[in-house]
Amino acid sequence: MKDDFKNIYQFKISMKGITPQIWRRIQVPENYIFLDLHNAIQAAMNWEDYHLHEFEIQNPKTGILDRIGTEGDDYEDFSDEPLVPEKKTKISKYFTLENKEALYRYDFGDNWQVKIRLEKILPRKEEMKYPVCTAGKRAAVPEDIGGIWGYEEMLDILKDPQNEEYEDTVEWLGEDFDPEYFNPKDVAF
Repeated sequence: MKDDFKNIYQFKISMKGITPQIWRRIQVPENYIFLDLHNAIQAAMNWEDYHLHEFEIQNPKTGILDRIGTEGDDYEDFSDEPLVPEKKTKISKYFTLENKEALYRYDFGDNWQVKIRLEKILPRKEEMKYPVCTAGKRAAVPEDIGGIWGYEEMLDILKDPQNEEYEDTVEWLGEDFDPEYFNPKDVAF
């Protein structure tokens, strides 16, 4: 029933704490569950889904902040509130034009925080294949870079070919890595 939908949700997803901003605009079917949204974010950010994640969003019925995710073997819950299961929960139950924002946390060690904002609910275009990334800026942060501080250190190293860590960093990232480059056509869902 994945193809049974009339509308699409257009989200802007942006990394918190990084300037200039790294962001993506994605369009996903309205019948997506949170696990599908997680997978779309992973693809849009070119991540490999190596780490734990969770969503935090206000429940429109209760007004309480719900945490949505999947408990894994290495998941430690520091909250009294249980996780709402992402494999059963539709995004349309939470995201509305009045309840537009959520926080997506990925890699609790690096602590990436991604702001998710519902921009529009649009009619489905029959000829379009969803999900799709329509826009964005800058390359995503690499996996296991060490959080915002590790990312900033990586940028400093890349600016200085004389830095003793330059060659190892370029080898690790790949010679083609350009922190300023992004093309939405490169995103493969």
